[in-house]
Amino acid sequence: MPNSLLPTNTISLQFYNDKYDDQLKNYFLADEHLKFTGLPIENIDKCVLEADRHAILILSNNDVAGFFVLHGWDGVRQYSDNKNAILLRAYSVDTNFQGKGIAKQSLNLLPSFVKANFPKRDEIILGVNHKNIAAQHVYLKSGFIDKGNRVMGRKGELFIMHMDLV
Repeated sequence: MPNSLLPTNTISLQFYNDKYDDQLKNYFLADEHLKFTGLPIENIDKCVLEADRHAILILSNNDVAGFFVLHGWDGVRQYSDNKNAILLRAYSVDTNFQGKGIAKQSLNLLPSFVKANFPKRDEIILGVNHKNIAAQHVYLKSGFIDKGNRVMGRKGELFIMHMDLV
């Protein structure tokens, strides 16, 4: 019997565009994920108000599968003294798209996306809740390093992770 090929998802990162608003209104996160992050629509509103916050869509075959924000110095400074770092925040994958490798693929695309769009940045940092074990594993597998830095966040202790952009 011939081997059948599995359908492949084309994953891409793109700056927020309002043409995806209808999909974003239906973006779903299960309660266990919502306790650690917010919905894209809430974060997009903050990005509109602050020039140094950038809403990024994770697209799977042109469908919104995930979302995150890249935040400049105003976000970074609570976690690091590196003024050339950028903060990854509000990262999520829609519950309906989970389990398909989208998080891994999108995080693998992240360094080249940051280098292309924020060429002066030399590091990506993030804060992940100490109780969010699944996210910690995904970030570590994607090349982030836990250097032991800890910060208290609104919902408990955060592990600060780093990825150097060489």
